[in-house]
Amino acid sequence: MTTNQLYLAAVATSAALSMALTPAVRALAVKMDWLDHPATEVKTHASPTPVLGGVAIWLAFALTLAALRLLTNFPTGTLYRLRSILAGGAIIFLLGVVDDLGKPRGLHYRLKFVVQFIAAGLLVYFGIRIRFIAPDYVAYALTILWVVGITNAMNIIDIMDGLTASQAAVASLAFLLIALPSEEIYVNFAAAALLGSTLGFLPWNLSDRRKIFMGDGGALFIGFVLAAMALGTSYTRKNPLGVYAPIFILLVPIFDVVYVVVMRMAKGQSPFRGSKDHFALRLEALGLTRPQIVALSAVSSAVLAVFALLITLVSAAWALWLYIVVGFWIFFLARHISRVEVR
Repeated sequence: MTTNQLYLAAVATSAALSMALTPAVRALAVKMDWLDHPATEVKTHASPTPVLGGVAIWLAFALTLAALRLLTNFPTGTLYRLRSILAGGAIIFLLGVVDDLGKPRGLHYRLKFVVQFIAAGLLVYFGIRIRFIAPDYVAYALTILWVVGITNAMNIIDIMDGLTASQAAVASLAFLLIALPSEEIYVNFAAAALLGSTLGFLPWNLSDRRKIFMGDGGALFIGFVLAAMALGTSYTRKNPLGVYAPIFILLVPIFDVVYVVVMRMAKGQSPFRGSKDHFALRLEALGLTRPQIVALSAVSSAVLAVFALLITLVSAAWALWLYIVVGFWIFFLARHISRVEVR
């Protein structure tokens, strides 16, 4: 079996596992009354819904990588880094599950940040870090901030059925395609496993009759893995500006977290307090349906991923123009949706 066939097998295996495990997890959640109740004004669903769908996503991801380990001979570096993603991802996943089970109160945000910093530190210890910044201690600090930031960004956009899972699937595919020529094979295997696990979960998350949420356990885990993958391949083979390509790939969740923080602080609110300032809810207030918003967000991420790929292939001058074009697009989008009243 060729390497590319292995990646396809990883996607298919992870998708099948996720699709099969999700209804079993849902049945257990219903039996144990592990439901997300719309108990606060920031909740966007109308009725209690089973949570912990992230269990299926995490299991599909981990079991797929375990199967690949048994069937193939991973290079030492690949195995070393995959172990760090699995270990750190397990910590983040368990943190989210504990938080889900403790809702509506949940864990204090400070405790969650401490655990997230520890998990991010594991990646740095195993060599997954920013490499284009010196001195090393600055690179270590920025790596941890990046990982914690993206981890939470994916959780923050988990406010609408299919939004986080579709964003994760598009981003995973983008990292897989960009990393294919790279020697950092761990990115390819992790991306393939995450792509499959999120695709397998999507039909259940979008179902009207047998809906289940991924919960913080799933969203935080997805964000952690995506942040780790973004650090694992080279983007500067053609020009130095390519190093920022991962920001394009993850721009939708990054935009939402920055936008929400700015809007909350402008109102004199804590950035850690829940609100309905999310871009998706503002688009809904403009008249778009939720399926339209999820589809539009996925298409936007796909276009941005193409831009990210182009940035790694063109000259620095063309890359700069792409950054400018996207920057103006983001500015006008933020300006337009900021005029929308969200209650």
